[in-house]
Amino acid sequence: MRDHEPGPTHPERRLTTKEAADLLGVKPETVYAYVSRGQLSSQRVPNGRGSTFDAKEVEALARRNRREISGAPASGAELSVRTRVTFIDQDRYYYRGVDATELATRHSYEEVAEWLWTGRMRPGVTFTAPETSVQAARRAVDALPEHTGPADRLRVAAIAAAAADPLRFDLSEASVLGTARTLIPTLVAALPPKQRTHRDGGALAQRLWGRLSWRPAAEAPLHVLDTALGLLVDHDLAASTLAVRVAASARAHAYAAVSAGLGVLEGPLHGAASGLAHRLVQEVLDQGSAAPVVAEELRAGRRIPGLGHRLYPGEDPRARVLFALLEEVPEAAPALAAARDIVATTARYSPLHANVDLALAVLTASCGMEATAGETVFAVARTAGWIAHALEEYAERPLRMRPSGHYVGPMPPQPLPE
Repeated sequence: MRDHEPGPTHPERRLTTKEAADLLGVKPETVYAYVSRGQLSSQRVPNGRGSTFDAKEVEALARRNRREISGAPASGAELSVRTRVTFIDQDRYYYRGVDATELATRHSYEEVAEWLWTGRMRPGVTFTAPETSVQAARRAVDALPEHTGPADRLRVAAIAAAAADPLRFDLSEASVLGTARTLIPTLVAALPPKQRTHRDGGALAQRLWGRLSWRPAAEAPLHVLDTALGLLVDHDLAASTLAVRVAASARAHAYAAVSAGLGVLEGPLHGAASGLAHRLVQEVLDQGSAAPVVAEELRAGRRIPGLGHRLYPGEDPRARVLFALLEEVPEAAPALAAARDIVATTARYSPLHANVDLALAVLTASCGMEATAGETVFAVARTAGWIAHALEEYAERPLRMRPSGHYVGPMPPQPLPE
């Protein structure tokens, strides 16, 4: 054992001042300084001089001190999880080692999902849902208030689909993959259609289009939507994905794990960010210039939505691909010009690049979709990635996603409050 490395101790063992100091690697005076700061508790030795210290408490403090000395954050502040799903490197990202942008542009969403889950390509694969699952999800979603947002609709649909599946507690890989292949089309089928004549068959992007736009699906914008789904399948340990892995660590079934992800996705800094960007693009289109719109955002102290990403020093590769495809969509030209105006105007004070939320905003604003449509695209797409991470977590030790709290409050025992 290395010097000052805490080893196993008896739960009731008490340490002398010298033993505590040796374990902490400090002088005896420093041990008493820890006591005065409330970081350690002590007991006076009966009929003697000096104090004793709880061994477990001293060991915990020693572990915290080593983390701080090494520059590592306190427990729970940063979590590193080994994964084989997605790798992000500078301005590129990869699904199982393959360039994600190339996969998404050359393959359908379903094919990309299968690659993420199994590492095998299944050309032409489509996902279908059993009628019992679809009907249960539709009844639940139809009972919601009209103003309900997409994340709530999808979360309710997932819960209803789970209730209709008696095999949901089977966490074997084959069973979870079966759930994934039926849950994703169930989520889409549960959304209210925008068009009177809509199809529940064919590629998932085609089915989703009829629930996002009042316009018929032309080939070019439909390809943009399908590519967007593939690009958004996964993005390493985003907040929603971490929530899914925590749920899977507790051995929640796949529907419940997806529900956890949907709950986090609703935050304005995550899946809902594209809706803010949609409204910004629409305002620029209405006013004819980004300058007054950006000025008003800055005056209100708000960040400009659709710009910047903490993982990419340059342009978000997902945005780069979608903007290139949107160039081939004639009706997207005004919204594209508005997005470029936003980037150029903001660049005068901050060198931020467009992210995928701004690209989604151009798609939704130019194709007859509501501001919340981007959130729906994000949620449906990311469900496949959540399943991939849940599968990884099911193969790990249960309940390992349990960081320890770094308690900084007053040390007990404290008197009862009056």
